[in-house]
Amino acid sequence: MRFSSALFRVPALLACLPLMLAHLPARADTCPDPGQWYLPGGERLDSVALFAELAGRDVVLLGERHDRMDHHRWQLHVLAGLHALRPDMVIGLEMLPREAQPALDAWVAGELGEADFLEASNWHAAWGFDPALYLPILHFARLHRVPLKAVNVMPELRGRLVEEGWQAVPEGERFAISAPAEALPDYRERLAAIHAQHPTADEEGSDEGLQRFIAAQLVWDRAMAAGLAEAGAEGELVVGLIGQGHLQYGHGVPHQLDDLGVGDHATLLPWSVASGECEPPAGGLASAIFTLDETPAETSPPMQLGIIIVPHEDGVEVQGILEGSVAERSGLAEGDVILRAAGESLVQPADLTRLVQRQPPGTLLPLEVRRNGEAHEVLARFPPRSEG
Repeated sequence: MRFSSALFRVPALLACLPLMLAHLPARADTCPDPGQWYLPGGERLDSVALFAELAGRDVVLLGERHDRMDHHRWQLHVLAGLHALRPDMVIGLEMLPREAQPALDAWVAGELGEADFLEASNWHAAWGFDPALYLPILHFARLHRVPLKAVNVMPELRGRLVEEGWQAVPEGERFAISAPAEALPDYRERLAAIHAQHPTADEEGSDEGLQRFIAAQLVWDRAMAAGLAEAGAEGELVVGLIGQGHLQYGHGVPHQLDDLGVGDHATLLPWSVASGECEPPAGGLASAIFTLDETPAETSPPMQLGIIIVPHEDGVEVQGILEGSVAERSGLAEGDVILRAAGESLVQPADLTRLVQRQPPGTLLPLEVRRNGEAHEVLARFPPRSEG
C-alpha cells in the first residue's frame, strides 16, 4: 500500500452515502461482524440496497493493499455482484500502463494464455506484484468478456510531467491526460507526512523534494482518473481497482474525477477486523467498507519488496517505491540500481521477483545496490506473516 493509514480531517462531502441506502441498526456494543458492509463509523448497511445503489453510479472504486489476497477476493466478489446488475461493466486497472492495452484486449478476447499475457503486458516490470493475486479477476473478465482498461502510465511519463511540466509534453505523448486539480489541503498534509518518512527526504531538500513528490502523486491520480473517465465515455459502469491510498477520504482519484466532471462515484474499501478489535474506521474514509477476517497465514501471498523495477544494463533499476513496503523500510530509493540479490547477479526484473518470492517470512535478503555511483549493501527485512 502506498499511503499511511493515519486519520486526518474528513471532507464533508464524503460523510455518508445517499439516503436511499437502507441502514441497519448500529451495534456499538459488539465488534463488527466479518463479511458485512458498514458505513465508516460503524453503522451496518443492507448489502442488497447497497449494490442496487452502486449499480446506478458512473464509477465505483475498489481499494486494495496490493499484496493482500483477501483484498483481491473481496474485489472479485464485488465485481460479480455489480456485473449481475450492470453487464455493461468495464474494469479499470491501476496495475498496468496504457501501453499494455493491446495485451489486455487480446487477453479478454481469449487470444493469449497466462504466460503470453504476462509477457505481452510486461507485467513484472510494470507492476511487480505476483500475478497470481490478480489472475482470478483477469479470468473473471475474460469469462464474461468484460473489457479491461489500463489506466496507469509509466514512471518515465510521470517523471517528464513533473520535471518538464505539462505544457512541455505534447498531448499525444501524455495520452491526452490534462493537468491535475490542485491537491486538497488534507491530502497535501497526508503526502507531506509520507514524504517525511522517505529515506531520501533530507537529501532532496525539504520543500523542493516535497513539491516534486506531491506533483508526482497528482500525476498518478490524474492519469488514473482520466483513464476511468475515458473508459465510461459510452455510459458503462466503470469499476476501478486501485491502491487504497489513492482513494481514502476522497483525496486522490475521487478528487480528480470530480474535477473531470465525473461526480457520481463511490469508494469501497476492505477493512480487516483483528481479534478483539471493535473500533471502526473514522467517518468519511470511504462510501462503505467491507469487514474481513485477518488473513490466515496459509493463504498469504509470496513475499513482496514493493518496488517498480525496469531492466538496466548492470541489473535492475528502481523506478518506484510503494509506501509502507519492505523496500521503503529497508532504505531503497528511486534511481537505485540493484546489482545482486543474495549474491546472485540480476539480468532482468524477473530474476529479482523470483528470489523475493522464495524468501521465507521473517528473514533478510541482502541486496547489492549502486546509488550515485557508489555500491553498498541493503538488507531487505521481510516481516513474519503475523505482521501482514
